[in-house]
Amino acid sequence: MKRSEAIKYRRKIEMAAEMQEDEQAIESISLFPKWMPQIAIESGKRYQYGGVLYKAIQSHTSQADWTPDKVPALFVVVSLEEWSEWKQPTGGHDAYNKGDKVSYNGKHWESEIDANVWAPGVYGWKEI
Repeated sequence: MKRSEAIKYRRKIEMAAEMQEDEQAIESISLFPKWMPQIAIESGKRYQYGGVLYKAIQSHTSQADWTPDKVPALFVVVSLEEWSEWKQPTGGHDAYNKGDKVSYNGKHWESEIDANVWAPGVYGWKEI
């Protein structure tokens, strides 16, 4: 097979991978494009970085110092964990929405509001 054919097939595989649910995607991380600096990142698309699958939450051009593991304003880890650990949002772009579930201080919480930036137990959360 020629290199040009292999590149064409790889793109088809990546397009098929984009349609996978998160559960399948986590099992096939290598099918997703690798994150690297100076590429156009599309909101909602998944990228692999350091053996972990991330979903872009904002479109942007990647930069060497904006790696997916260090910029929660741009990426979230693709996870099947129903009760992920609560992290302080840095703004509206990564705020929790109504129905989001988190663990915090050993308890489970569900957001009762959209754009929730408060810690569980302070405002906008109900303990489950």
